[in-house]
Amino acid sequence: ALAIQGLVVYMAILKGFTGLSPVRFLKKFLPVMGFAFSTATSNATIPMSIDTLHRKMGVSRRISSFTIPLGATINMDGTAIMQGVVADYLTVILTATLASVGTAGVPGVGLITLSMVFASVGLPVEAIALIMGIDRILDMSRTAVNITGDAVCTTVVAFQDGAVDKAVFDDMEAGRGG
Repeated sequence: ALAIQGLVVYMAILKGFTGLSPVRFLKKFLPVMGFAFSTATSNATIPMSIDTLHRKMGVSRRISSFTIPLGATINMDGTAIMQGVVADYLTVILTATLASVGTAGVPGVGLITLSMVFASVGLPVEAIALIMGIDRILDMSRTAVNITGDAVCTTVVAFQDGAVDKAVFDDMEAGRGG
């Protein structure tokens, strides 16, 4: 589900709203995704996301300096996906969406919000222990999906505002070495 969200849904949104190349976007944004994956924190990737979007993709800092921190705070769709997969769908989707809006961008927070989701569908909170063993890898994956969504949405907003330098986006050498 996370791979579909990150590689299919987001890339379709990017292509559909901007006409920009999803492959080029992913190649340029891959270091940020790797950093997010290794740290499992959206907040730590904020400066790197803003810088990469500006230097490598030509996205205005004026827009990205607003949308990236906002996305790191409220766009926790990776967490919502995980919670939807773990428990009953309809109740979970509503609870997970509400729980993820204010979720802090720190490692392991998904397990905290998962307790609310479990309680909403009548599952014992103790069942979270079954997930804890693999949650770190899932947390890393969720974070990479979250920050990719932030970057795609930022690019779409900037494109709609005429604030993307397409020449920078198309230049595969842009932003290297500096």
